Amino acid sequence: MPRLDGLLGDEYDWAILVRGGPKPMRKLAGIIGLALGLVLLAAACGGDGEEVPPAATATAAPTEGPSFSAVVTGKIAFTSDRDGNHEVYVMNADGSGQTRLTDNPAADTLPAWSPDGSRIAFYSDRDGNYEVYVMNADGFGQTRLTDNPAADALPAWSPDGSRIAFTSDRDGNPEVYVMNANGSGQTNLTSDPATDAFPAWSPAR
Repeated sequence: MPRLDGLLGDEYDWAILVRGGPKPMRKLAGIIGLALGLVLLAAACGGDGEEVPPAATATAAPTEGPSFSAVVTGKIAFTSDRDGNHEVYVMNADGSGQTRLTDNPAADTLPAWSPDGSRIAFYSDRDGNYEVYVMNADGFGQTRLTDNPAADALPAWSPDGSRIAFTSDRDGNPEVYVMNANGSGQTNLTSDPATDAFPAWSPAR
C-alpha cells in the first residue's frame, strides 16, 4: 500500500503549483491537496482499478471518496479520475448505474448532497481557481456560488438545506465561511490567524 505521506505530499505540491501566491493562500492549497490526497488514498487502497465508460452503468464498485445522500434514494456521489481528471459521478447503492455528472478539463471534486437529495455541491477550478459550485442531482444546472480570486472549497450543507458552510482563504488565511444556498450572504465565521477548515454541521434535531 502506498505511503500516506507520499500521497499527501504529491497532492500538496500539485496544489501549490496550481494555486501559487503568498503563504496564506498556499495553506489552503495544502488543505485542498490533503482532501485530494485522501481521494487518491481511497483509490490506492480499494478495488482493482477497472475503468467504466463515462455516463454508463457498470457493476464495478467505486474506488474513490463516496458521499452518501441524506435521504433514502440509494444514490452515492463520488469523485473519480477514470476519464483523465477528477470529475463527479453518481451511482446506485449497489454500484450500478455509474454516471458522470461533470465533464470539463478542470478538477471537479468532493461532492456533498443537499439534505433533500435534490442538489449536489462540489468545488472546481474550472474558472481558474477553486470555487464552490452546485448542480442538480442529475448534473444539470451547474452554477458557481462563489466568485473571487481566493480559493473556496470543501462545501457542507446545513441540515435544512438553506445554507452551505465552506473554507476560504479570501481574508488572508483559511477560514470557515457560511453562505445561503444560492451563494448570497457569504460570511466569515472564524476570523482567526490559525487555519480553520473542513466545516461540518450537526444533524437536525
